[in-house]
Amino acid sequence: MSFSWFRRGAAVLSLATLAACSTGADAVDQGSGGSQRFVAGSGASTIYALDERKSAPDISGKLLDGGTFRLSQAKGDVVVLNFWGSWCAPCRAEADDLERVYTATKASGVRFVGVNVKDTESRAKAYDVNFKITYPSLYDQAGRVALQLKAAPPNAIPATIVIDRSGRVAAVFRKGLLDNELQPVVERIAAEKP
Repeated sequence: MSFSWFRRGAAVLSLATLAACSTGADAVDQGSGGSQRFVAGSGASTIYALDERKSAPDISGKLLDGGTFRLSQAKGDVVVLNFWGSWCAPCRAEADDLERVYTATKASGVRFVGVNVKDTESRAKAYDVNFKITYPSLYDQAGRVALQLKAAPPNAIPATIVIDRSGRVAAVFRKGLLDNELQPVVERIAAEKP
């Protein structure tokens, strides 16, 4: 009899806890990301000083064009990782700006790599064609690449992470970007000696 009372008490406590987490001013809005359940960018930007930078993990994956990418193979280059989805309005708004910065900086050893999340492969490929994106993108529907970036997680869509020539996280932008915001940062990091 006492065991049955304990089970009922535990069930009531569990329900009360769940109810407390789902209501009130501090509740998480589960629908805030629309059908994709993404988190909109906070607008936060962080540019790390040389002595504050942490190594980026050796992320890798399948590219939309069928090839593969591994971050360690780009060591010596500045790598700009942009997390995007075809369903993301701020991603569509920044697409032209990112392409302009890529075009302006690629000759100085800067590589752009998109990271497509929560999309079908066909929609991701159509996005690249529609927005005339010329740099490669990883297809990462499950979001595994973002999970590897624990030192500076993207936490939002869109998000852009700049990795210096030594393979360390140099800047994180958790918002949509304009070319005049991103390009000076990328150029400054590209001018650093590894």
